[in-house]
Amino acid sequence: MPSLRGHLTKRRKNMKFKKVLSLVLVSALAGSLVGCSGSTTSSTTTGTDTTADNSKTESAATETAATTEADTDTAEVDLSDIIPDETVTLNVYSQLANYEGEQIGWFAQIMKDKFNVKLNIISNGDGVFDTRMESGDLGDIVLFGSDGEEYTRAYSNGMLLDWNEDDILSDYGPHIVEYMQEALDKNQEISGGTVYGFGHDVASSAGQYADFDYHPDVRYDLYKAVGSPEINDLMDWVDVLKAMKEAEPASDSGKETYGVSLFKDWDGNMMMFAKATATNFYGLDEFHFGFYDAATGEFEDCLKEGGHYEECLRFYNKLYQEGLLDPDSMTQGYDGCMEDYQDGSAFWCIFSWMGAAQYNTQEHLDAGKKMLPVAAKNQNTLVYGLNPTGSNRVWTIGANTQYPELCMAIIDYLATPEGRLEYEYGPKDVCWEYLDDGSVELTDFGLQCKELGNPEEMEMPAPYSGLWKDGCPQMNNTTWSLNTVIPGNDKGQTFNFKYWDKYLSLDVDATEQQWRDDMGVDSYRDYMSQFKYTISKPHTYAESIKSDELSTVWEQVKMCVQNGSWQAVYAKDDAEFDSVMEQMRADADSYGYQDCVEWCTNEAALRKAAEID
Repeated sequence: MPSLRGHLTKRRKNMKFKKVLSLVLVSALAGSLVGCSGSTTSSTTTGTDTTADNSKTESAATETAATTEADTDTAEVDLSDIIPDETVTLNVYSQLANYEGEQIGWFAQIMKDKFNVKLNIISNGDGVFDTRMESGDLGDIVLFGSDGEEYTRAYSNGMLLDWNEDDILSDYGPHIVEYMQEALDKNQEISGGTVYGFGHDVASSAGQYADFDYHPDVRYDLYKAVGSPEINDLMDWVDVLKAMKEAEPASDSGKETYGVSLFKDWDGNMMMFAKATATNFYGLDEFHFGFYDAATGEFEDCLKEGGHYEECLRFYNKLYQEGLLDPDSMTQGYDGCMEDYQDGSAFWCIFSWMGAAQYNTQEHLDAGKKMLPVAAKNQNTLVYGLNPTGSNRVWTIGANTQYPELCMAIIDYLATPEGRLEYEYGPKDVCWEYLDDGSVELTDFGLQCKELGNPEEMEMPAPYSGLWKDGCPQMNNTTWSLNTVIPGNDKGQTFNFKYWDKYLSLDVDATEQQWRDDMGVDSYRDYMSQFKYTISKPHTYAESIKSDELSTVWEQVKMCVQNGSWQAVYAKDDAEFDSVMEQMRADADSYGYQDCVEWCTNEAALRKAAEID
């Protein structure tokens, strides 16, 4: 599209001239204010050692006292020339999205108010990436699930915008430049010397680690009812769940209880629940066709005889043999699994964000029922170290967008402390607020939305509309890590509201208070920290490009492992389980599995070399 590109370049140059003129006028005004005040001040942000100049400081003086330093360190960019007169729709192709269609609700209103845009979310699926590549248009804003092969194909074929072209990044991404330089440097390194974006979950400094996302949540009231038996290892859960099913054979709706429910929608190279269980109990990080040992840097292939993946498949097979696994797990999909946990027909879940989030409604809490963490004595949980260079998902902009400046401005907003807070919690001063001392806190309404109320009932107040839950961003990606310190926050707060004063001072329900008393802790983090855990170091590793031949082999092996894993889980007895595993290994080897293992082993060495201490 040479003519369009030429037009856009000319338009950008014109806008740049106007912006520079605008900033000159702002600086002149700031200078006059300095003359009136007779003094200047400077500020330094946490994690980003940047001192504000006079114009920035005086511009910040016009903001309310509740505005954080992070919002005033970088001069606001004049966006008047890029905000469209009429609302435009931007296509957001997100490989992370579980939603298709126009963004609705409060986040849609924020986007319209700030940028006069609508966001059309395009989710990923079989063949979607290839189809969009062939069309020559990935979208306006493009979010990659990893910085591996598909991302490399995209930039190598000119499908992504060079962020330094026509000074797009410096002009319309000032907060990204200020706060996320290490993440930009990483992207430039993995992208052949050109900046096309940055990764997700960026940390404001090294040395921090995330929450324990992997820990088995269990119906604690039922666990207490069967005597709170000691759990030494993964297999101990089989007998415990059997006793719990006997104690509560029917769900809220009268359905048979099973203990555990699964789905296969999100399986990748391996069965998702099996690999996540290995991460929880054995301190291993999912890595292509196996696991990366975060302590040693060694690779363990998923089909290793007697390996950790086999052990986790055997665990779910034992549950199946004992009638403790929902037999519809392979066919019911994500929604069906969520219904099981909502209804209480399943009461043990490896994902902290899934089972408990569905079950712990106010109705269940009032009845003294709640899912809470119970760890195995000998488990080794993986916890992720936060990374100033960002993790592997990538924020990018499509090369053929007609609105490059607008896309950059939107991503830049999401990279500001305020943008990250609004993305996570909802509109400022409705769902959260700045306090007089510069700290942030949820409002009472925001606390209801996130924790205390029923998200299905939380109606947004005017000028917003609809339910809070329905308005949550559907791009399904992050800029800042939730557990990193907010840049410019003098109180050292992270973005995670569960460590803010209001949340920590809340009275908890009777079941959780009993759990806290039993465990001798005040938080999930304190509890999990008592057990062995391994920190996965942050790194700058990016997946190497596979040959066409290996890519073909990879897809064949992938389907073999996926199907074979579920067959193993559904084996009627141990003998059939062993037979299925043996056949899966033989079939995978016939496709070229060992070539995949060799590639993975080499990649593990590259990751080890790229770790950040």
